[in-house]
Amino acid sequence: MATVTKESNMTTVTKICCIGAGYVGGPTCSVIAFKCPHIQVTIVDLNAERIAAWNSDTLPIYEPGLDEIVRACRGRNLFFSSDVDKGILEADLIFVSVNTPTKKSGIGAGLAADLAYVESATRRIARIATSSKIVVEKSTVPCRTAESMRAILEANSRENIHFDILSNPEFLAEGTAIPDLLKPDRVLIGSLQSEEGKRAQQALAAVYANWVPRANIITMGLWSSELSKLAANALLAQRISSVNALSAICEATGADVDEVAHACGLDSRIGPKFLKASVGFGGSCFQKDILNLVYLSESLHLPEVADYWRQIVTMNEYQKTRFFELVIRRLFNTVTNKHLAIYGFAFKKNTGDTRESAAITLVKQFIKEKANVHIYDPKVDDAQIEMDLTDPSVATPAEFKKHVTIHHDAYSCAQDVDAVVILTEWDEFKTLDYEKVYRNMNKPAFIFDGRLILDTTKMKKIGFQVDVIGRQVY
Repeated sequence: MATVTKESNMTTVTKICCIGAGYVGGPTCSVIAFKCPHIQVTIVDLNAERIAAWNSDTLPIYEPGLDEIVRACRGRNLFFSSDVDKGILEADLIFVSVNTPTKKSGIGAGLAADLAYVESATRRIARIATSSKIVVEKSTVPCRTAESMRAILEANSRENIHFDILSNPEFLAEGTAIPDLLKPDRVLIGSLQSEEGKRAQQALAAVYANWVPRANIITMGLWSSELSKLAANALLAQRISSVNALSAICEATGADVDEVAHACGLDSRIGPKFLKASVGFGGSCFQKDILNLVYLSESLHLPEVADYWRQIVTMNEYQKTRFFELVIRRLFNTVTNKHLAIYGFAFKKNTGDTRESAAITLVKQFIKEKANVHIYDPKVDDAQIEMDLTDPSVATPAEFKKHVTIHHDAYSCAQDVDAVVILTEWDEFKTLDYEKVYRNMNKPAFIFDGRLILDTTKMKKIGFQVDVIGRQVY
């Protein structure tokens, strides 16, 4: 049980449990253990296979710097376990870091977050806990989810046990999660503005203060903290959709979207970040959080606000469609029986995550057009690609087997293909021997740069027919 120091009326956290060993819980709590050797951190998950991977030499997720962090403290004060109940019993503070996917059916389908895993974890805490706990929302959740969690905990807990609910949203960018955790722009901690809530808030703030400057630890109300996460992701996605909209204008007018973005980014009021045009944003957060805002706005009877946020997702889908249609048009209006090399399947570089990846959407369309698709990604494993592409909305297992080939190097992927389509901005794709790639392709050899990473002048000199998002190639 967490101790309360009478002199300071301060709760001291000595044992942390994180429910959920995924992209958020694993890295976040590994860094907490690394920076707080005096705190025991246990990450629990019902998926025994995932826990076994965390305890092995091959971690279940790829993040630069994560291996070193885990190895430094695993077995010392960092533990991975499938014994969820033991983790709950022993902890002073519990992070709830479970999946909150968009609902696929029922009320709010396609917009609202499915909170089934959050509710399940909360009910389990209430059932198992034999002492008071601080329970922290770490998953991305709709505004006022904490109210539901508190109701469940209070209705199902033992007598004389008290739960404090905090919101501590994550602001990690996959591929840079470890630097983001080691030197965060800000740490938000929301609580009810009661004496107990503020005490729990300060207890979690004290954990982060072991390495985060106090000025970067922002305490606020519970509902403000929850909404800040959705708002931040929506605003970032808005910038990407804005520059992607400009990329269409650039292609039509002869302007260069990189030059336009650079000029705009020099304005101190705007800044350069998230102004990189591409085939579209992906990942687990942006689209899901925007759709949560759409659903929240509709629920509050604010249709104009809902339409405003929905347009960001619409623009993102339009960018993918526009790129797909470009490929079809340039390949003489058909890709039937043609061979296409897909460079990159992750939604961005330096991660193996494929959630909402533009590559899934593009490959789905290519399969429907009866193209033969060859895929290479340096970090996404074969099983993940197959799982993503044999989803009923994408392709049947038979269609996948007939039309998709997975490769383990970029050169074999491009052997005897009609076009190379770059969908992830891996650094490797910037430095390939493209003369070798060109020699082994069918002619005319097309290359489509959906990430603005190639030297187009060099590609044209080699002999490629080149097309780039947001730029006319002369």
